[in-house]
Amino acid sequence: MHNLFNLLNTAWWRFEWRYWRHQTPWDTQITPPEVLAYIRRTRPGRVLDMGCGTGTNAVTLTQNGWQTVGVDFSPKAIAAARRKAAQLGLAIQFYLADVADLGFLHDSFDYIFDIGCLFALTAVQQKKYAAEITRLLKPGGDFMLYAWLPRSHKGKIRGISSRRVADLFQPALLQTQMVKGRDGPGESAWYWFSRQQ
Repeated sequence: MHNLFNLLNTAWWRFEWRYWRHQTPWDTQITPPEVLAYIRRTRPGRVLDMGCGTGTNAVTLTQNGWQTVGVDFSPKAIAAARRKAAQLGLAIQFYLADVADLGFLHDSFDYIFDIGCLFALTAVQQKKYAAEITRLLKPGGDFMLYAWLPRSHKGKIRGISSRRVADLFQPALLQTQMVKGRDGPGESAWYWFSRQQ
């Protein structure tokens, strides 16, 4: 699940180093209102948290009756997530793994969500990630995605266009909604997809 590729990946080292230094502005320890609204109106089932970080959202889902699986490529984040769940007495499966390579998961999910993971992947990884979402989402299931729209960040263009998002997941999944917002100096968006029965 966690392979040599990560050890040779500079992005992996940057994330891991920031976890070690507690420089993780993305780790707000707060579940977004979009996720809270979804779980308030939806009957609990099985949920997959893509890029789960230290497990804040996985904990929230589990406390609301969901059977939760979290995946992240940071050993430091996964260790923190496991500690958090253990301290609260919650049974959550956390896996140290690449979100674009989830062949070890075989059971399908009613709900999959990603808050800020997809747009940080390479184009090749994005295609593999989308294939995994399509494989793992149950008919009638929902996928929610939060991502930066393209912006200049530290001398590079970061983010993913809404057209690219649509191309990755359609027609296998139906996009039902997109809401744009702002995240710091740039635009971002929430996307909602469903898998047809």
